[in-house]
Amino acid sequence: MFRAEKLYTAQNYRAFLATFRDNFPEYAYYDPFREKDVVSAPLNSIARVYVPRECLCALAELENRDDLQKMTLEFIDLLAHESGIEKRNFGVHGSVALNMHSPRSDIDAVVYGAENFRKLEQTIDRLAKKGTLSFQINNRLDAARRFKGRYRDRVFMCNAIRKPNEIHSEYGAFKYVPIKPLKFRCLVGDDNEAMFRPAIYRIRDYEPIEVASKISKAKIPQHVVSMIGCYRNVARKGDQIRVSGMLECVEDVRTNELSYQVIVGTGTSEDESICPP
Repeated sequence: MFRAEKLYTAQNYRAFLATFRDNFPEYAYYDPFREKDVVSAPLNSIARVYVPRECLCALAELENRDDLQKMTLEFIDLLAHESGIEKRNFGVHGSVALNMHSPRSDIDAVVYGAENFRKLEQTIDRLAKKGTLSFQINNRLDAARRFKGRYRDRVFMCNAIRKPNEIHSEYGAFKYVPIKPLKFRCLVGDDNEAMFRPAIYRIRDYEPIEVASKISKAKIPQHVVSMIGCYRNVARKGDQIRVSGMLECVEDVRTNELSYQVIVGTGTSEDESICPP
């Protein structure tokens, strides 16, 4: 069921990276903290940064809006009113934000902050029960996430962005060393960062599902981290999930303290996923 997403993250990514190395080498960056090449834009090549909150403000200030732009503002007004979330905590991204949309494009909305996202979830669920909008569920992941739907005649998605005080990582503070692939079951101990990208699940009760995934107690991972967007928000605290990913050693470069996590979406294997309950 996850085949298409896996191929994108592994086989296609390798070809994608090779194309950049051969044709646009300035965008292929060797990351010494992950010990691998990644695609990264040099700062001096960035002409503009599209910030979802600012894109929503710009859309609201347009004088001559087309039907999709009008519907996008109407949709966000509805969510803000029904949820009680201040409109300054909303934004838009995707084709509407870039003014590259077609008449049939989707509405890509964002909300800032984990707490606001949980409020928005409840609001969308309530509006779906009232028939104001509906969920669009095409597979098991859509059923678990429940942030994709249809408003009037248009598909929408609502994603979460961290507020500044929710950003706890700093580039260069940690070094990540891959160890080996694992397949296991575990319980979600904390889902407070599960809605973001990367999605972070604190886990407990690690249980290998194959002999090769047996590891020492010292290396049992504390987190599952998904770099793949479709695995955001697929499980809640207390849920059992099945995970296939890469065990990494995380070293704090300041203290040399070690911890372990599992990454889903390394771009090195087609067999990486999170299976929800």
